[in-house]
Amino acid sequence: MKKQFLNIILLFAFVCCQDNVKFNNPSFQGMKDNVFWRAVDSKATLAANGSLSIEGFTRNETLTLKTTSTKPGNYFLGTYALNSATYVLTDSSGTITFYAGLITGEGQLVITEYDAVNKTVSGTFKFNAVNTSSNPLAGPNLNFQYGIFYKVPVL
Repeated sequence: MKKQFLNIILLFAFVCCQDNVKFNNPSFQGMKDNVFWRAVDSKATLAANGSLSIEGFTRNETLTLKTTSTKPGNYFLGTYALNSATYVLTDSSGTITFYAGLITGEGQLVITEYDAVNKTVSGTFKFNAVNTSSNPLAGPNLNFQYGIFYKVPVL
């Protein structure tokens, strides 16, 4: 009787144990004003001039990061017009836009890997963007920290 009981316990142990691994690949996320933010969809677009645009989307938000190149390296915001970050929130009160680019805002985009074979891009970002809309419900600035984009597909 003890053998059968042990066999049943072992059977349940092997049947019940399984790996529930969930991959977050691709990923586009960060801390928006100290609150975790994650895009539900993301894509990157390579322009004819070699510049790169990386976009992350939620139901009513779009975050766009632009760099002058796909080469791994640091791209600083606030110093050059083609390196920028734009956050757009659209809701019932209208559209709110925050921008960090030439002379406006500050920040940094870092491309850590551009995979031309698999057509993906990975890196990090952080920035302070300025409210460019006239909506009084939004604050004057938006802060993104600890931003990561990982294996975002390049179209």
